[in-house]
Amino acid sequence: MPELVFTRRFSMGHRLIHGASESCALPHGHNELVTVRLNATTPARLDGLGNMAISFQQAKGTWHRFVDEKLDHALQLAQDDPLLDWFLVHEPARAQRIVVTPGDPTTELMACLLMAKINAFLRHEGGILRCTELSLQETPTNTVCFAGNPEDFIPQTTFSRTPWWQRADMSISDLS
Repeated sequence: MPELVFTRRFSMGHRLIHGASESCALPHGHNELVTVRLNATTPARLDGLGNMAISFQQAKGTWHRFVDEKLDHALQLAQDDPLLDWFLVHEPARAQRIVVTPGDPTTELMACLLMAKINAFLRHEGGILRCTELSLQETPTNTVCFAGNPEDFIPQTTFSRTPWWQRADMSISDLS
C-alpha cells in the first residue's frame, strides 16, 4: 500500500524536571525533525486517473501549519512545572506559546502527543488518511519512533475538557 511520508523541522525548548539528568532540568533546546507516515484508512486499488487517495498538499497542509505556527520556537513544559506558573503570572501572552504536557515533555511523550494530534486533524478532514507511525528526531543520534495507539501510552490525567492533543484545532495547551 502506498504511504505518504512527510518530514518537518522545528526548533523547540524544554526542560525535564522529573528524574531526568541535571542538565535536562535546565531549559534547553533542540532542532527536531518530525516525520509522519500516513496510510489510507480504506486501502483501494489506484484508479488509473488521479492515483492517490488525497493530494500531498491537502494531506500535509494542516499538519505543516501546526508545526510551523505552534511547535516551532515553542517551549515545552510539564503541567506541574513551576516555570509554567511564572509565565502565567509574569508573561501571560508568552504562556500561550508553551506546549503543556502531562508529565515531562520527553521525546517519547511528544511523539505520542503529536501522533494523537495529527490523527485528530486527519479524522476532522474526513478520515481518508491516518498516521501509522511518527518519528521524532531530537538530535542527530537520538530518535523516537512510535506506531500504535498513542492513547495507550499517554499518561492518564483529568482535564475539564478534551485535551489539546485529541482536538483538531491549533491548540498546544489548555491554558485559556
